[in-house]
Amino acid sequence: MNTKVNLAGVTLKNPVMTASGTFGSGAEYAEFVDLNQLGAVVTKGVASVPWEGNPTPRVAETYGGMLNAVGLQNPGIDLFVERDVPFLAKYDTRIVVNVCGRTKEDYCEVVSRLSGQPVDLLEINISCPNVKEGGIAFGQNPKSVEEITKEVKKCASQPIIMKLSPNVTDISEMARAAEAGGADAVSLINTLTGMKIDIHKRAFALANKTGGLSGPAIHPIAVRMVYEAAHAVKIPVVGMGGIASAEDAIEMILAGATAISVGTANFYNPTVTMEIVSGIREYMEQYGVKDIQELVGAVG
Repeated sequence: MNTKVNLAGVTLKNPVMTASGTFGSGAEYAEFVDLNQLGAVVTKGVASVPWEGNPTPRVAETYGGMLNAVGLQNPGIDLFVERDVPFLAKYDTRIVVNVCGRTKEDYCEVVSRLSGQPVDLLEINISCPNVKEGGIAFGQNPKSVEEITKEVKKCASQPIIMKLSPNVTDISEMARAAEAGGADAVSLINTLTGMKIDIHKRAFALANKTGGLSGPAIHPIAVRMVYEAAHAVKIPVVGMGGIASAEDAIEMILAGATAISVGTANFYNPTVTMEIVSGIREYMEQYGVKDIQELVGAVG
């Protein structure tokens, strides 16, 4: 039974990855999860310099999910290369580094710094606000998506995965823009913009007022967008959004995802990724699936 997948020329032992921002950089979960069992570990977003993130409170629970406005807090590329990359390199899993920035130059600086590192893939978070364009996220305009993809591709030694925002009118258009810019793969969906108000305090639950909604509540939307993106481009798609079980993961794969990322579920079930790995194998055994490729996009 073959669970290996080819993601932009990189072989993963299985399609199960972690979603950026929910798994630290691996060390935080190493006591709960055998990282060797995962297809890949996707790190928290890394910027050219340390980011403090947003003021607190910045996390709020919602029905079927959570809102976060952490603001991509991270220690910066220098500490990341010194501490986190060597830690992950000890394990038999693929390393995917999530990269964030506020300008094209920010992204390229981080991507260039990673060129000599034992990193397999780069996931480019284009939901960051583009400072030079007045704070509009790169990922909300197809021209910007294509341009930032081209720029990052010029600097990158590793294959690049463009992480798409769902806060757009047409996800297919964004996927095609990333492909036109030279992306090796796309990943989706990032969080949906939401808001929560505390009716007793008559105040916003988050200091930022709005935050990114994730968790099971967004799963059906994610499946639809993954399906649309997979039918719009020829490059691989990584599906994420509310995956909390092997059933959720398989649904994404049937919709067209080559690999999947598990996010919010890690917070309330730290061993969920390993459960999904074994659950996919059980499903394949139950239905006599010899190669996981048979499932990718099988529902047309």
